Amino acid sequence: MHSLDSLAALPDGALSSPAAQRNANAILGVLRAHLPACGRVLEVAAGSGEHALAFASALPGLDWTPSDPSPEARASISAWRRGGPSNLRPPMALDADDPETWPRDGFDALYCANMTHISPWSATEGLMDMAGRVLRRPGGLLALYGPYREAEVPLAESNAAFDDSLKARDPAWGLRDREAVDALARSHGLAATRRVQMPANNLMLLFRSA
Repeated sequence: MHSLDSLAALPDGALSSPAAQRNANAILGVLRAHLPACGRVLEVAAGSGEHALAFASALPGLDWTPSDPSPEARASISAWRRGGPSNLRPPMALDADDPETWPRDGFDALYCANMTHISPWSATEGLMDMAGRVLRRPGGLLALYGPYREAEVPLAESNAAFDDSLKARDPAWGLRDREAVDALARSHGLAATRRVQMPANNLMLLFRSA
């Protein structure tokens, strides 16, 4: 489970992420405005599972499936899911970098937070390939959350320091160029439709399937 957050282990086996608690309401506001009222959502790299519980609870018309390649993360998601709403599904063992683990079913939307910079670029390539395959209708939504580099926007000092720390931990990690992410999305039939400025120098990037 790749995370730079300080996770607290709760007695029931769940992990608690301070960052997930801080950003959930801001992310929910964007998702509520752009997700369909009903349909199927796949969360990629769901981590502790706190977002999955919060969003499935707040958006009862959506069938929410969290996923993560880490057994530790899936155990935490399952712990948060206990007592949660019926539209929150069991976690999938999905690795964006491994097509053998991708779902065969279609989804109306994909949501992925804080993965692109804490993984090799091949994981983002896999995410876009998977989104192009599983978004089951024109206008299907891919929503990405996290920090990005932008040619037209000076990089915040905090993000520059964060990027340095990521690369020191793993040279394959680091903040991605938004233009490169947009181009990769286009190559898989996804159009960048909205950039939303978020707290703490993060962005929500929204893409729609053709």
